[in-house]
Amino acid sequence: MTILVITGTGTEVGKTIVTAAVAAAAAAAGSSVAVLKPAQTGVRPHERGDADEVARLAGAVTTLELARYPEPLAPATAARRAGLASVRPCEVADAAAKLATEHDLVLVEGAGGLLVRFDDEGGTLADAARLLNAPVLVVASAGLGTLNTTELTARELRRRGLDFAGVVIGSWPNEPDLASRCNLADLPVVAEAPLLGAVPEGTGAIEPADFRAWAPSWLAPRLGGTWDAVAFSAGCAP
Repeated sequence: MTILVITGTGTEVGKTIVTAAVAAAAAAAGSSVAVLKPAQTGVRPHERGDADEVARLAGAVTTLELARYPEPLAPATAARRAGLASVRPCEVADAAAKLATEHDLVLVEGAGGLLVRFDDEGGTLADAARLLNAPVLVVASAGLGTLNTTELTARELRRRGLDFAGVVIGSWPNEPDLASRCNLADLPVVAEAPLLGAVPEGTGAIEPADFRAWAPSWLAPRLGGTWDAVAFSAGCAP
């Protein structure tokens, strides 16, 4: 797996923290890692973006941002309102492919969900993943409502013939409710894909050194970690 595309079932589900965890686990195993953020929205020129946050947490990773827009909107809308050029899927694919010639792993972190538009022609992260022929990791929330959004995302991935790597819960609650605990069993069923990790709530606020040390324990072996879905689910069984 040279390139991994990371999307979410929506906004604020923990994509950036999961991206940082995957990057940290890979770096700890000795891999060179690059993180590509095609379109950063809601951040002004001199403010820190998602790629910067990944680097802060994960350590020595290469970061690249293709476009930045000041308003917190879908990239196509934000670009239009700012009078700036939008990002096209072919540009995302070209940038990721170039990074892949120089790094062991390239992580492409999308904005929002799979079908959020990059441009006014309807280009999306899904289109970039198709051009790259890269697997897609879906970051989902833990609680009520996640089964619907995860299944919809999974169906769209399959409809497009994309490689669905699996699901990671982006923010596992410190005190999970009944829905969250039941979803550990139900998410792989509705997604028809494995559960590949659960990142604890609030991990973005811990010290970077601790984040890097613990990151592998939040991710399954396919993502370079030691997390075991069966054991974790059994420990949280309702």
